[in-house]
Amino acid sequence: MKYYIGIDIGGTNISTGVTDDDCNIVGRSKIKTDSGRPYPEVIEDIIESVKLAAEDAKIDMEDVKWIGAGCPGTCNCDTGVVEYSNNLHWDNAPLRDDIEKAFGKKTYIDNDANAAAFGEYLAGAAKGSKNAVVITLGTGVGAGIIINGKIFSGTNFAGGEIGHTVIVVDGYQCTCGRKGCFETYASATGLVRMTKEALEQHPESRIAQLVEADGRVSARTAFNAAKMMDDVGQAVVDRYIKALACGIANTINVFQPDILCIGGGVCNEGDNLLVPLKKLVAEQIYSKNSSKNTDICICSLGNDAGIIGAAMLGKSTEGGILRSVFGKEK
Repeated sequence: MKYYIGIDIGGTNISTGVTDDDCNIVGRSKIKTDSGRPYPEVIEDIIESVKLAAEDAKIDMEDVKWIGAGCPGTCNCDTGVVEYSNNLHWDNAPLRDDIEKAFGKKTYIDNDANAAAFGEYLAGAAKGSKNAVVITLGTGVGAGIIINGKIFSGTNFAGGEIGHTVIVVDGYQCTCGRKGCFETYASATGLVRMTKEALEQHPESRIAQLVEADGRVSARTAFNAAKMMDDVGQAVVDRYIKALACGIANTINVFQPDILCIGGGVCNEGDNLLVPLKKLVAEQIYSKNSSKNTDICICSLGNDAGIIGAAMLGKSTEGGILRSVFGKEK
């Protein structure tokens, strides 16, 4: 049996897994990224994470067909270079070549959101679809777009940056340099910011009680306050979902995918998030009277999506993916 190794490089953790042909993860490792470090230090831990995952899976590297890595930023899939990653502070990092030199295995790289979307497409909530968009609500807003079974990367491998489309002109400052980006409102970071603003304006709210108990403001704080029938918490939740719906409706209007999946910790709110979100999106999409509209759902793979998608990147490149998903060549 052949195995595949997927590396999900994040600002917080380097999560690596060994998968089989059926996208089952059979070995894992996790190492803190400490993204303030220079690239040469981080790549050493990436290499170590691969060794630990293979050890956990009880396999030799000879059993591994290829390695894939998902990384935040602009990843040139042709050259294997991470041209720019603001979250990791990398410029022109030779990620693919460094991994290949360490293990002598063919290595593929792509943007981490693309890898996560590919994972959901292969083995998660988007499995069986033809066109899909996967949006991850985390520190930022990542997005991966699958068109006719292939990852859409754009001419310069920087496509799919839905998080950096503007939904509020001259709104919150974004780390990308623009103002009012979807990311600044719909990310967990944006939700925390809005919650802190509400706390400053309404110190008498239940939000203050929750923060005192928890010791911090989190992406759960406003939702928890809303569950306690707190008007201020509910107002924050409503504002957040309204912004999220705006960005999702924009995305559907452009791509009209079969399915749009959302992931990230905030999705643990389930129907408290999904029901009002679907209602607002339905009111805004251009195709509201169509006989078939995009299905909106929550991702099913969680943090494993990035590992699985990265491990399977070689199948996208080698052309085997459409056979494995649809049962025949398309």
